[in-house]
Amino acid sequence: MTGRGSVMEIPVDELTEAQARAELARLAETIAHHDALYFSQDAPEISDADYDALRLRNAAIEAKFPGLVRPDSPSRRVGVKPVGAFGTVKHAVPMLSLSNAFSDEDVTDFVARVRRFLRLGEETSLDFTAEPKIDGLSISLRYEHGALVMAATRGDGYEGENVTANVRTIDDVPDRLRGAGVPEIFEVRGEIYMTHDDFQALNVAQEVAGAKIFANPRNAAAGSLRQLDSTITAARPLKFFAYAWGEVSKDGLPADTQWGVYEAFRKWGLPTNPLMKLCASVDEMIAVYHSIGEGRAGLGYDIDGVVYKVNDLALQERLGFVSRSPRWATAHKFPAQQAMTQLKDIEIQVGRTGALTPVAKLQPITVGGVVVANATLHNEDEIARKDIRIGDTVIVQRAGDVIPQIVSVVADKRPPEAVPYVFPEICPVCGSHAVREINPKTGRPDAARRCTGGLICPAQAIERLKHFVSRNAFDIEGLGDKQITAFYHDGLITRAPDIFTLAKRDARSLKKLKDREGWGATSAQKLFDAIDLRRRIALDRFIFALGIRHVGETTARVLARSYGSVEQFLAAMRALGADAAGEAFADLDAIEGIGPTVAQAIAEFFAEGHNWEVIDALLEELSVQPLERVAATSPVAGKTIVFTGGLERMSRDEAKAMAERLGAKSSGSVSAKTDLVVAGPGAGSKLKKAAELGIEVIDENAWFDLIGEK
Repeated sequence: MTGRGSVMEIPVDELTEAQARAELARLAETIAHHDALYFSQDAPEISDADYDALRLRNAAIEAKFPGLVRPDSPSRRVGVKPVGAFGTVKHAVPMLSLSNAFSDEDVTDFVARVRRFLRLGEETSLDFTAEPKIDGLSISLRYEHGALVMAATRGDGYEGENVTANVRTIDDVPDRLRGAGVPEIFEVRGEIYMTHDDFQALNVAQEVAGAKIFANPRNAAAGSLRQLDSTITAARPLKFFAYAWGEVSKDGLPADTQWGVYEAFRKWGLPTNPLMKLCASVDEMIAVYHSIGEGRAGLGYDIDGVVYKVNDLALQERLGFVSRSPRWATAHKFPAQQAMTQLKDIEIQVGRTGALTPVAKLQPITVGGVVVANATLHNEDEIARKDIRIGDTVIVQRAGDVIPQIVSVVADKRPPEAVPYVFPEICPVCGSHAVREINPKTGRPDAARRCTGGLICPAQAIERLKHFVSRNAFDIEGLGDKQITAFYHDGLITRAPDIFTLAKRDARSLKKLKDREGWGATSAQKLFDAIDLRRRIALDRFIFALGIRHVGETTARVLARSYGSVEQFLAAMRALGADAAGEAFADLDAIEGIGPTVAQAIAEFFAEGHNWEVIDALLEELSVQPLERVAATSPVAGKTIVFTGGLERMSRDEAKAMAERLGAKSSGSVSAKTDLVVAGPGAGSKLKKAAELGIEVIDENAWFDLIGEK
């Protein structure tokens, strides 16, 4: 056993502010990575339980240190950007995610929070709907005058993929809504899924055809829906359940309750889950959860919990949203499914930042209906903490994922020859030393051991190239992991700029791409065309593609918005590289959501001459575009608002939620950046501070007048 060796192992209550800032940066990057694998590639590599634990830790740290909440916080986003191959659709109403409950006590707390937010006593009735949480692919169906005109995936919650042609092939999805009361415009939200029997039959057919075998029904459903040829989707047995809605025209919803809208769904020909129930108490909600859980194995399709929603739509409107989730709903998750197997080996994989990641190679076993052979071991501290040894019998658990986690070792089954695992201190790919850096803020070693080989390490070089062409970076169709690896080993692409000179070099080469095994004239030309399509790229994607440590997709967007253009960004970065302790660093560190850990990583990246060589070579081939500016949508959009004192017409939480819905930022303290203070009776030090800074102060009634509400 080892002591706690990294910030990620320190309990939240024991974190210093510096440690919390570093941990939030790590969590933002880690969760964004797993979101991309799950939502875009349908290939998760950690369990639901591990993923939920990351989000719970992030939320707990933000609750203790509200001033450290980052613009790229996982609590502010859901999903990832859509894939470009289908075309994109902007959701008129965002498709957000749900908060999670993991115990009966969590459900009780959820209901108590709803009552507290609404100022409802226990004597006031409050109904909730309860329904199975389908483990499938979220979809939005837009009907106009009753006819289906558009279908889109969730994507990043704000923009999804246009999969209309494929969705039209699904028998459960009506081309036209029938019956009376259908609004002129109505967006139905629901889940596309595949039954267990259909999944097994599909995999048998795939195996006979020598095609891809799907890991689980969700992946099969997602892969089937994302076919560029809709005739393939039509041949797949996809099904659909409706459970929510997005944009609705002014003629309005057919009912004023969640349950009433469900009843209208059924009348209009939309399939709803027959296990939906209406509950009048917490006890009824929990009883439904346990009843559905007991019958889960016999349903014939995958579910991973039960969703509760406040039934009264007017109360839903008042409750609103917090970050990426509605306050009026939560998902009560089922426990992970477990099984016992043998650990055959531990394989070390090297990532683009040089991190050595251990992967458990298991004796294949079926867990929750899916055969699994690998499990993530996270890092060497995790191996030591659980005392995991090659040859051990281990308990693995899976909660709907491809790669499960090892929960524990079965000690009494340990073979006598099993010895403690010694984590390598040499990179298995290039032979360079692998070290654990000491975090200067915490004084503790980082969780990951990293190869020091840098650009001479083929594993890092290949992973960086894979990142560069990934979906949230340059998204070059036809240049996937397999092609990148082959091109690297053959010397065709060793740095990112080589991608954009490939066609030019191919024209001069005696050995043409079209003559390589697996290629032809058509496929080679398609790749060259796909590369040319990416010669014009948005600044945030360009920054993200560079692979700077701690700079995920949302942080890249923050940087792009802060600096405006690639010229201004690179000018600041050149100044930063020349003087890492100067004004450029201070300006970078001052950007909300960046902080010293991320700023230091950026400074280190731009202090390296070889990184500038790559950037300069890229700019000879590319046109990097600034982000589009977001237009103001309300009188307070873009402003920072502070609510203080005793508000009388709404709770403090409801006031903050209202401001955020209107595009404002709600702050808990008054500073020079504050634009407006809304003060109720009893306002104290914040009111005094506002007066000292000359900040406008209004009362609660003036606030409602300002935003145009009575």
